[in-house]
Amino acid sequence: MRPMTMPIRKIAYNPPKAPFIDIIFEDQDMLICNKQAGLLSVPGRGESMKDCLETRLKHEYNEIYTVHRLDMETSGLMVYARSKEMQRQLSQLFMDRKVQKKYIADIFGTAKAQEGSVDLPLICDWPNRPKQKVDHKNGKKAQTLWQVTNTQSDGRCRVLLTPITGRSHQLRVHMLELGHPILGDSLYAPDEAYTPYNRLHLHASELSFTHPNTGEELNFSSKADF
Repeated sequence: MRPMTMPIRKIAYNPPKAPFIDIIFEDQDMLICNKQAGLLSVPGRGESMKDCLETRLKHEYNEIYTVHRLDMETSGLMVYARSKEMQRQLSQLFMDRKVQKKYIADIFGTAKAQEGSVDLPLICDWPNRPKQKVDHKNGKKAQTLWQVTNTQSDGRCRVLLTPITGRSHQLRVHMLELGHPILGDSLYAPDEAYTPYNRLHLHASELSFTHPNTGEELNFSSKADF
């Protein structure tokens, strides 16, 4: 199915001003946090974009190092290292695909199957950055598994998404390519899938990996608030 045509929207950065940081796990090596939708993972360009989860954490802890990122509009689980060495080890786990991630999303329309996969290479859509696009010649390999968990009477579905790779905007573009953009997506959703919603319906709900120092199997989960 060909993707829908999307308008280009410019969204002002207005990060949430919650008085607390939702930390769900902490030890001497790392923090596991639940990032709010609308908050950057790391600082952006310019003074107005400095407020982010990393900056807020640094106000509470002496050393914080970013391991991976979530899009500003995406909420959910993130891991931050508390030393350069732990950042290196955790980053290697992500590079080696030894971190299992799952996301909850609400998509526009009703899926014709209950589950499936998307294997479409992605590259930056440079004239329209930060958008990404499918490019079979120059794109980097990108794979996503999806499964319907609930179908709503208003013609939308809730799906569980499992990224095999970790490309920028991978889940958002892959769902668009299926003809089912994620609700509230300012970059990729057409007006009918964007305007009625106050946020992107994408949440990093599960994160699992082996602790590099202790060898403990860590499994974290977080409920979506949409």
